[in-house]
Amino acid sequence: MVRVGVIGGGFVGSAFVQLLGDPARHEALVDGATATLELVGVAVRDLAKPHDGIDPSLLTTDVEQLLSSDLDVLVELAGGVEPARTYVESALKRGVSVVTANKALMAESGTQLAQLAHEHGADLFYEAAVGGAIPILRALRISLAGERMNRVMGIVNGTTNFILTKMTEEGSDYAGALAEAQALGFAEADPSADVEGYDAAAKVQILSTLAFGTRLSGDEIAREGITGVRDVDVEFARRSGYVIKLLGVAERVGDHGVSRRVHPALVPLSHPLASVNGATNAVFVEGVKSGPLMWLGQGAGGEPTATAVLGDVLDAARNRVSARHDVPFTGDLSLHYVPASELSSLFYLSVDVIDRPGVLAEVAGVFGRHHVSIQSMEQTDVADQARLSFLTHRALSADVSATLDELEGLECVASVGACLRVIDGGAA
Repeated sequence: MVRVGVIGGGFVGSAFVQLLGDPARHEALVDGATATLELVGVAVRDLAKPHDGIDPSLLTTDVEQLLSSDLDVLVELAGGVEPARTYVESALKRGVSVVTANKALMAESGTQLAQLAHEHGADLFYEAAVGGAIPILRALRISLAGERMNRVMGIVNGTTNFILTKMTEEGSDYAGALAEAQALGFAEADPSADVEGYDAAAKVQILSTLAFGTRLSGDEIAREGITGVRDVDVEFARRSGYVIKLLGVAERVGDHGVSRRVHPALVPLSHPLASVNGATNAVFVEGVKSGPLMWLGQGAGGEPTATAVLGDVLDAARNRVSARHDVPFTGDLSLHYVPASELSSLFYLSVDVIDRPGVLAEVAGVFGRHHVSIQSMEQTDVADQARLSFLTHRALSADVSATLDELEGLECVASVGACLRVIDGGAA
C-alpha cells in the first residue's frame, strides 16, 4: 500500500483524484505502481467550494495534518511559490516523495528541493510542470540522458499559441484574439504571465536543467512577449513563407555556453513547429547523435496535466516499494550563460517612415553603419507614410538593437515597429 495525499482541488487536482480512483484502471495502476495506491486526503483552501469528483470525506483545510498522516507520496497542485515551497520542503524532510506540476516553484527552487529530496531518501518529480501531458521531461531525464543536446526549442504556452493562430488564420488583431482567448478560458483576466512570456520562461528554465545541466535557482531568462506583434507583422510573415510563434529556446553556445530565452520568431512553414496551432504545445530537440526529435500534444488542461502527474506518482510509488529513490542530476558547473545580445540571427524589422525621396537611402545607411546586412525589403504605402519591412542576413543582436536605436532618432522615421528573430536552419 502506497499512501497518497494531494494539495489542491482545482481542475488538475480533481482530474487527478478521478484518474486515481477510476475502477476501470485499478488493475493497471496497481501494476504500474507495484502496489495499491490509497488516497488519504485532499487539502483545499475552502471546503464550501465544489470539488467535483472528490469524496467530501477526504477534503481538509489542514495541510499540516495531511503531511503528518504517514504519507508516502505528496502531490502538490496548489501552484505558486509560497506556501507551496513550505509544504514541499516539509514533506521532503519527512522522507515523503513529492510530485508537483508547479513550474514557478521548480524554476525558482528546483535544484535546492531536489537536493533536499536526495538527502532524505525521497523523490521529486515534476513532469507536468512543462507541456501538460507531453512526456518531454521523462524523455530528457531517461531516454536521452546519455545524449549531448545542442538545442531545446518549443511552443510551451498554449495561450499565446492560440492568440497567434487566430491572428494568422483569421486575420484577428492582437486585442481581438486575446479577448477570444479569455472568453474561452485559455487566458486569465490578467494575461501578463502568458503574453509577456513569464510562463514560458519558467518552462525554459526547467528544460535547460535536464538538457544541459544548468541549475534551477531563479535565474532570469531573456524574455520578450507577444504584445508588440501586430496583424501587419503576421501578414508579412504569411506572404514571406513564415508564421509567427512564441518560442522558448535553450541552446548550447560553444563548448561551455548556454543561451536561454523566450521571444516571438518567424518560423518557416517547412519547420515542424510551424504547423503547431491553437492551444497545442510542442517541444523540438536536437541532439548530436539523435538528430531532431519533436513531442506534440495538449500542453494544459485538467485531464492532460493530471495524466502526467499520475505517471510521476506511479514512478514514485515503484521507488517506494523497492526502497530506492532517483538521484538528482549533477549540475554542469563549467557552464556560463551567454547574453542574447551576443547571439546572431536573421531578423525581421518593420519601420514606418515619411514617404519622400531619399528616405530609403537614409534608413539603409543606418543598417550599414551597424553592420546589419539587408537580405530583402518590402515597401507598403500607408496614407502619407511608407512601411518598410526588412529581412536581414545573420546579424548580432546587439548590432540590430543599435540599428533600432538610431532609427528611432531619425526625423524621417515615424515609428519603429516589430523586431523579430527568424528561424534559419533550425536556429532562432
